[in-house]
Amino acid sequence: MKILLLEDDFTLSKEIVSFFDSKSFQCYPFYDGSLLVKKYKPNDYDLIILDINVPGKNGIEVCKAIRELDKKTPIIMLTAFSEIEDKLTSFEFGADDYLVKPFHFQELFARVNSLLRRKETPQQVQQKIVIQDLEIFETEMKVFRSGEEIKLTPKEFKLLLTLANANGNILSKQFIADKLWDYHIETNQNTIEVYINFLRKKIDKDHPVKLIHTKIGYGYYLNEFE
Repeated sequence: MKILLLEDDFTLSKEIVSFFDSKSFQCYPFYDGSLLVKKYKPNDYDLIILDINVPGKNGIEVCKAIRELDKKTPIIMLTAFSEIEDKLTSFEFGADDYLVKPFHFQELFARVNSLLRRKETPQQVQQKIVIQDLEIFETEMKVFRSGEEIKLTPKEFKLLLTLANANGNILSKQFIADKLWDYHIETNQNTIEVYINFLRKKIDKDHPVKLIHTKIGYGYYLNEFE
């Protein structure tokens, strides 16, 4: 397995590379975000680890740039700060996971393995999901409503797809968190509410029929009927 690492702390970078080497992973370090973006080629790596606070382009900017070229390679963000805004911005631009420093290498390894397993698990792909005038194309990761394309981030698309695949059933916040992040969100489940609100603004705004609904005390569901 090949891992791309962006970390400007030379000592920590060397330790991470050495740790993954001991697990028979190849880890390729970068120390500058701008250089990484210039050198990046889609599908060259199995997983990407990005520190947020680095020279040149920061990790969030690098994540956004990578997602414009590559929507599928898993990305884990690293940071010394635990502000919810950084987490939400990272997820909004396509990150799959988020780890606050200092961390145990075994925890990082567990999260890497979790994302790699999810990447490698064959998925039953529906060519097209239709709910009222909403069309979801899973393979192309595209969404249309009333014939107009709606631009979603990778995380927003995963959330919409999770709701759509529930066939109108109510999904709890914890189920959504586990499905989208593969672990308990450490902050609080307001993170899910924020993402639901992002999605509502894009999917339901300016449409008389609302498709994303809340069942207070239970969770969320996607249906043309309340």
